[in-house]
Amino acid sequence: MSDEEHHFESKADAGASKTYPQQAGTIRKNGYIVIKNRPCKVVEVSTSKTGKHGHAKCHFVGIDIFNGKKLEDIVPSSHNCDVPHVNRTDYQLIDISEDGFVSLLTENGNTKDDLRLPTDDNLLSQIKDGFGEGKDLVVTVMSAMGEEQICALKDIAAATPKCLHVKIMVQQEVLYEEYDIRDSWLQKIERILMQVQARDKLNAQDGFAMWVGEFKDANFPFRPLDVIPLKM
Repeated sequence: MSDEEHHFESKADAGASKTYPQQAGTIRKNGYIVIKNRPCKVVEVSTSKTGKHGHAKCHFVGIDIFNGKKLEDIVPSSHNCDVPHVNRTDYQLIDISEDGFVSLLTENGNTKDDLRLPTDDNLLSQIKDGFGEGKDLVVTVMSAMGEEQICALKDIAAATPKCLHVKIMVQQEVLYEEYDIRDSWLQKIERILMQVQARDKLNAQDGFAMWVGEFKDANFPFRPLDVIPLKM
């Protein structure tokens, strides 16, 4: 493994444990490590040569993922280090209070109201400006070792391809057609498909052809006359 190998954040629930053990000699740059009881991203790592009577040692330079402070540690390469479980979760931003707390919408429809706005000036300005302009915003919350912080922002509208013409067909028969679909296109199309499926009593074996005109870019998931199995 190279020194540039990336460490991927855990997406699953790490359970009660905030960290897990990993041998020092296997921790690479861009991975994570706990230094002085703080979760850090490794920005530099070097290993000393083994002496006649000792172990090789790893010198880690890390940046605290929450406050940005630089921390260092030296650990024998054969010893275990604590590595934090780092998770990232997206939430829709629904409100900002006067005292700097945000209200976020979770996947199950509940609200999360225990986070403050980030301290990073650039990110803070983007969130405040976007919210003030009435944009639909999604924030990414990074969590590790019992701490959470907003670390990124997405503009739903800017990331959403715009389509001007949608046509749904089965066996060359047009079941639905609509022009000028611009907002929340994916959710709207999913609702349309459920309505068409219920109305026309389609079977799981049937396929439908969806024609989309003037899609924005290569990330748009449908193509003209794609045949997609119906989900029952």
